[in-house]
Amino acid sequence: MTITNIKQRIEEATNFIEKQVPFCPALLLILGTGLSGVAERIQKELEIPYEEIPHFPTSTVPSHRGRLLMGRFAGRYIWAFQGRFHYYEGYSAQEVTFPLRVMTRLGVKTLIISNASGGLNLSFSPGDIMLIRDHINLIPDNPLRGPNIDEWGPRFPDLSEAYSLRLRELMKEVAREEGIELREGVYVAVAGPSLETPAETRMLRLLGADAVGMSTTPEVIVANHAGLEVLGLSVIANVNDPDNFQPILLEDVISSAEAAGIKLERLVAAFLKRLPEEWLKGERRGRG
Repeated sequence: MTITNIKQRIEEATNFIEKQVPFCPALLLILGTGLSGVAERIQKELEIPYEEIPHFPTSTVPSHRGRLLMGRFAGRYIWAFQGRFHYYEGYSAQEVTFPLRVMTRLGVKTLIISNASGGLNLSFSPGDIMLIRDHINLIPDNPLRGPNIDEWGPRFPDLSEAYSLRLRELMKEVAREEGIELREGVYVAVAGPSLETPAETRMLRLLGADAVGMSTTPEVIVANHAGLEVLGLSVIANVNDPDNFQPILLEDVISSAEAAGIKLERLVAAFLKRLPEEWLKGERRGRG
């Protein structure tokens, strides 16, 4: 696909959404398995199924509902993706991040992204919440591959602080105030959809990863390319010791993540209330 076609598709999707809202919030939540319940607590002012938005991919994962939401949560106007896309569904990294690229064109400046992951750090327990400090991207595709669109971001974006330090420090303060234990570590993204073997688990631990999943890094790369600040949160759904490996059942992973989701929702709500208005860098008016 040519640069002209990519830009045209992004602008068509952007215009479609922008015409339906009186203003565009500057904060986006990507609701992974652990934060799916937030969608029910948003005072919605807009709800659009992905299939109605021009050129949006459609989710093929049953636990990921495909809706773009806009409304108030914890006293803040936000956008929310209820459901995301994955490389293992057959999409390219550029297609996976198409919706986020649209949101950057709508004026989003801050991204809070969540996921469910498998614990690699043996000090973790199922149900823990890990603040993502850094990541290792082992998905064999990069959403920035191909010609760069300079108005969207630099050819070689810096990822030395892919996850905003000031957002992480604020989240740690909030967790202490809420009495919620917060882990911190490195997230590694793999292609999937097969789960890791004991040998692969051992390798990922040797690489320095604390948790493994199949999402998040493509979106974080695009967010940094576009100049967004990113906060990443991972629900530890299971922990497997490669020397005492147990079968990983997807049903157990989803169940564990959803159980921890209540704690995660409370944490994110408290964080949003503490987030200084100036950190959102303003809101751009829509065309509606």
